Amino acid sequence: MKDDADKQHFAGTASSSYPSAQLAKAFRTALTHQDADTRLRAEKRQGQWRAVLAGMANGLLKVGSRTPVKGLPAWVTPEVVRGGFVTGAASAGGPLQEYETEAARRAGVAQDRGALFAHALTDDGLEELYALLDSGRYEVTVPEEAALLTAAWLTRAGQVDAALELVVELAPFAGRLRFTPRPAGRPAPDPTAVHRKTVADAGGTLARRRPNKAVETQREALAVWQPFGDELLVHWLETAEDGEDGRVLTRTPDTAWVERGAELLRRYRLLAADHTYCAKHRSPKENLGILRGALEETVAGRPLDTRRLGLLRHAVASMVRKRGLPGAERHTSLRREQAAQAALPSHHALAQLVLRRLSGLPQEAGVAEVAPLVAPVGGREARETGLPAGAAIPAGVRQTVEAALSAPIGTLVERGVVPSAEVLAELVPQLVAVTTAQAYPDEALRTLAAANYRAFRNRRSLLLLNLERQVRVEELPWVRAIAPQRAGVEAGEASAAALRQLGELAVQAFPGTVLPNPLVRELGVLARQAELGAPLVEELAADIFMGTFSPKFLTAARVAAELLGGGTLYERYYAIDYRAVRNLAIFEAGQALTRSYGARTSPGFAKLCVERAGLSGSASGSVAENGMVIEQAQILTTHNLAALVHRAGVSPALGWEDLARRCFVTVCRLTARVQANPRPLSTIKDAAYAWRQMLFHLSLCTPEEQTRTLAWLTEEAARHPDHVTARLSPALTGLLQVAEGGSPDEGDGRRLLGWSTGGHWMRGDRVDRGDRGDRGW
Repeated sequence: MKDDADKQHFAGTASSSYPSAQLAKAFRTALTHQDADTRLRAEKRQGQWRAVLAGMANGLLKVGSRTPVKGLPAWVTPEVVRGGFVTGAASAGGPLQEYETEAARRAGVAQDRGALFAHALTDDGLEELYALLDSGRYEVTVPEEAALLTAAWLTRAGQVDAALELVVELAPFAGRLRFTPRPAGRPAPDPTAVHRKTVADAGGTLARRRPNKAVETQREALAVWQPFGDELLVHWLETAEDGEDGRVLTRTPDTAWVERGAELLRRYRLLAADHTYCAKHRSPKENLGILRGALEETVAGRPLDTRRLGLLRHAVASMVRKRGLPGAERHTSLRREQAAQAALPSHHALAQLVLRRLSGLPQEAGVAEVAPLVAPVGGREARETGLPAGAAIPAGVRQTVEAALSAPIGTLVERGVVPSAEVLAELVPQLVAVTTAQAYPDEALRTLAAANYRAFRNRRSLLLLNLERQVRVEELPWVRAIAPQRAGVEAGEASAAALRQLGELAVQAFPGTVLPNPLVRELGVLARQAELGAPLVEELAADIFMGTFSPKFLTAARVAAELLGGGTLYERYYAIDYRAVRNLAIFEAGQALTRSYGARTSPGFAKLCVERAGLSGSASGSVAENGMVIEQAQILTTHNLAALVHRAGVSPALGWEDLARRCFVTVCRLTARVQANPRPLSTIKDAAYAWRQMLFHLSLCTPEEQTRTLAWLTEEAARHPDHVTARLSPALTGLLQVAEGGSPDEGDGRRLLGWSTGGHWMRGDRVDRGDRGDRGW
């Protein structure tokens, strides 16, 4: 999906080229990879891609549809592989799970999902489901596992008709999909805390750690082979005349010396068998190998030839010259330091200690307190493991454990456990699940709704065409069935507060970063629940862009016009006529009212973006042209910043000036990566996006803050290397010209955009001044 050749299937012809390429890749990996686990995973992918290709060939699969598997409704969770392709299997299907087999045995029914479904609707089956609802001791790994629990809750709440309607809709799939939850050993986790990794995840990472071969080789050399080499050296020095350190064998060895030599060789063989990291002692060219080889010959009664005797005397002399005689102060001091170094515990051994500490905790949750788990080795632990008491846990091991910290999401951001907006997006569904569930007044139903939402957010996105949207959680039959139970006003207020909190966290913690699509989708759920009229739009992929925008893009641009219209710095820098944008939104809204069906595209918005990109004809062209059109859409909509500020009420604690400055720091950091970068285009694009966010924040500053910050930008740029200052100089000049009432493209100024079709001036290319630099990479 990364080049034009693969756009066939996005245009509706469902090309098999991408799945075929993925199958070939999996085949190669399964045949050639050195790691056995990797080969097994590749073999599984082979089966999945074969299923994709077979389904496309026989008509079972419809690529690009939100109902891609023939015979399965949209709400069924499909098995999705890379690129959004489906295999035709359902995630809740397949062989019976172990807990299903056990449930069938206890109920005395056939080991069949249809029989389990029927049993769940009996009095005994409902009592079992009621017990799970009350205890909360269950897990929902795919949304379908929440279906019969929902039916049970409705039945107990007296909503029998709603329960029956749900059962009727599920019944055709009762023999194929698992609709019962899996029992768990503990209730649901604390809803106010989130974690990146579970204790089991952290333990698995530590268990997979292997000793560092280079470190262990050095440790073995210091602790085993150098001391043994000293023993060999002392043994050979016994055959030298006094003062003649290099003249060994000037005295004939006696029988006792030969016997001690034989014992040394026996010990050598034992050491070599037990300590396998080092190999230098086996080399006949190394000093230790020379001393050992000569000793073997002598103990065997074979006299040394002239060459071997010379090598032996040279080795002895060089060893004494380099470190001194064994037992001398210089030699003893060196060996004492080396022994202390070798005695330091390995990171692998300390990781095993921390793994032992983790083993006593609940494995499927996070940890409330990290400090005790990464404390130095205690006295009792030292006695039990042989590790030195007080030894510190290394940073790499601490970071693994910290990833399992369970705490409010703001705390995780502050402590660096959440280092990016992408990681934040992974955690947000846990919070949105709780917020969504707060709409239900019954505690058992809240727990169930939160579990269902978390499972739903593990559902992978489909490859969709023609602006079809992904399935939403409210489309699931069991979620629809309990929709009347939602408490409207309180739920909306909770969603609005959560949206504001998460929006502020994302904007403040990661300035200059485009909000990732998974995070945008979660914020969109909260916005819909809060009924704020805050249209949040995803980032579109240039390589599969079809040249059309859904109506919410124009709605988002209208929200931006309400906030930034009237001559703001943002509007003037990007030469936007926000009045015209508002008029276009009003016109298309009126057009939609005259139709009997809702508008699926906004042709006026697409046309405006094409014109602003300086292109002619269709909005769908090359990848670079598509990128230019998409960038104009992001400029007009501010890519969700205006919606979060104007509708959700996001306001940074430290003010807009602070955010603008931090965005510029991001711009400088990204610009520094352009230097000597053979592929700088994506970096330039990211720098332009951070620049756009800086302009947005700057436009919300007071006039005094703007003046102060504009002066600071030049000073900050000068603090960076000369190549950064030089690359940013045209953009800064253009911005200052706009602030003074001019155009960014006058004189030496340039408007900083990310996408173009030729050479970009930020690369340092020689570009025709008539091109102005913002239409060419």
